[in-house]
Amino acid sequence: MFIDRDGTLNEEMDFIRTPDDLKLINGAAASVRKLNERGLATVVISNQSGVARGYLTEEDLARIHEKLIQELSREGASVDRIYYCPHHPTDGNAPYNNDCECRKPKPGMLKRAEKDLGIDLRKSFVVGDSVVDMQAGAAVGATTILVLTGYGKNTNEERKRGNISVDVVVESIQEAVDHILQKIGKGEKKQNA
Repeated sequence: MFIDRDGTLNEEMDFIRTPDDLKLINGAAASVRKLNERGLATVVISNQSGVARGYLTEEDLARIHEKLIQELSREGASVDRIYYCPHHPTDGNAPYNNDCECRKPKPGMLKRAEKDLGIDLRKSFVVGDSVVDMQAGAAVGATTILVLTGYGKNTNEERKRGNISVDVVVESIQEAVDHILQKIGKGEKKQNA
């Protein structure tokens, strides 16, 4: 299972710049723990253009991710990997201001996880709150699940207008995980999620 970070796993705010800014969404750690208990690969994928824009460094981002790992661990949860894209196609400073292959909606982070972890992307789920999350998942044939936290309500309006395709819409990461576990239990999706 692929999980977007900001607005899906932790509360959305305009550029998390320090570890203190990161606050998990209520129930997020317990949801990740459920995936861990089922032996499902759990991967965080996140656009972090704040690096390109000079709001934080990659070292700052590493400290933020360390806090994320600690917060999850406190509730017995863990993630297999965290992939992030520090680039922006038009804003920011070299070497980060480029049209890379990792920035969602491009599926570069998903493809990297496929290679690194042996994940079958067509049997996976992508959970997120934004248009680009849904587009990245669709690009690799994964099941896309839109959560209505973070930017999810705005993204859902785009879906209703027919601007994007989404496989499933749920209120939160908790409902997303419950949906995934139910589907896996019925044999509709197998392997690593």
